[in-house]
Amino acid sequence: MPPLQQRLLPPEQEMADSVRQRAEAVQGHVEGTEMAARRGATFRRRELGKELRRLREKNGLTILEAAEGLGFSDAKLSRVETGNNSLPRVADIEALLDRYGVTDIDDRETLLALHRESRTSDWWRPYRSVMPSGLHTYVGLEMDARAMRAWNAQVVFGLLQTENYARAMFMTAKPVEETTTAFVEDNTRVRMGRQQVITRRDDPLELRVVLDESALRRIIGGPEIMREQYEAVAELCSLDNVTVQVLPQSLATYRAEDNFIVLDFDGGLDSVVALDNSTNSYTDKKGEVWKHNRRFDAMREGALPPTETPRFLKELARELV
Repeated sequence: MPPLQQRLLPPEQEMADSVRQRAEAVQGHVEGTEMAARRGATFRRRELGKELRRLREKNGLTILEAAEGLGFSDAKLSRVETGNNSLPRVADIEALLDRYGVTDIDDRETLLALHRESRTSDWWRPYRSVMPSGLHTYVGLEMDARAMRAWNAQVVFGLLQTENYARAMFMTAKPVEETTTAFVEDNTRVRMGRQQVITRRDDPLELRVVLDESALRRIIGGPEIMREQYEAVAELCSLDNVTVQVLPQSLATYRAEDNFIVLDFDGGLDSVVALDNSTNSYTDKKGEVWKHNRRFDAMREGALPPTETPRFLKELARELV
């Protein structure tokens, strides 16, 4: 594009184009993998689990009765029904379908196809050994989600972080946690790879984030890294699918004690609440989803309007020394 035409682009378009260019560069962090495709293995496990639970309940069986004599425990079947695990053998699924009286060839093939797809490898599998417990399941949910609402009070939300900011966070913890440089680099690659869910061109994740002002004021890596981070958040706000609001410290309004994320899905799958902490725990209990949606809405209503976020970030950048 000639320089004159480029200057005539609306500022929002220039910022969005910049984000897209950075997103294309991020793809190189996880080379040779299929990244951020919707409906990955985690989605298929949840679809299969939901259908198996429906069939079991239709037959009036408890989990203990359904698993009896089939070569796997009722605890394992419970994890399969919630989408946390998959049964490794096709014969196990076939035995369950026999017990549930599924004889229609097309129905059986549909469920067996879901089982095959649930066993495929996700792009982050090579990094699973360095990911905290439970994070690999959460990343699968994140990849498959249609929409996400997130609250962060301590640091910039992960999907908004720059590479330098993320690396500085891991490096700060390195001597304390006794991790290696390879660990830092692998986790930085995973974090950057995850951001494809909001920058992919096809069906990107709809992201709404509320950040406490303290999360933005906490210095990670130094002033230059923070300036870059502020600019990156402002640029991401130019995307139609990304909304970021700031909850100023001066406002006496509601703040949730813990960071959390609410994920919504297509395909009739239940929404999930993920607690963004060391346990990386999550639940699809309707009461928990309702409670955290209520919390998010309260903070969203108390925060500055989304249009004020770029201005607020510029003010923070000017205060850096």
